[in-house]
Amino acid sequence: QVQLVESGGGLVQAGGSLRLSCAASGRTFSRYVMGWFRQAPGKEREFVAAITWSGYNTAYADSEKGRFTISRDNAKNTVYLQMDSLKPEDTAVYYCAGGTTWTSFAGTYADWGQGTQVTVST
Repeated sequence: QVQLVESGGGLVQAGGSLRLSCAASGRTFSRYVMGWFRQAPGKEREFVAAITWSGYNTAYADSEKGRFTISRDNAKNTVYLQMDSLKPEDTAVYYCAGGTTWTSFAGTYADWGQGTQVTVST
């Protein structure tokens, strides 16, 4: 019912930056929460960041805090993830997610994008 499409992934050198975008279409709830998760080969999907509908409240995993910034533009139904000071360990498929609960647990998000690959080289 809600479609999320990520874009902006690619190849970048360590220390570089990327900006991911997630565009939402279809029906969304008034209290829609959006987040980012990532999954590397052989690893479990892990929480990256989340943002509330108002945009005032954000949450980050410890490994990303201080380097990544999540933001949203409700008029455009789009959430962004600005990634700076990228490290090889950030290499993963990044997924956009949406839901109605403020949470860092993937199982509570109802809507998911197809993912976009981020590769950080040394």
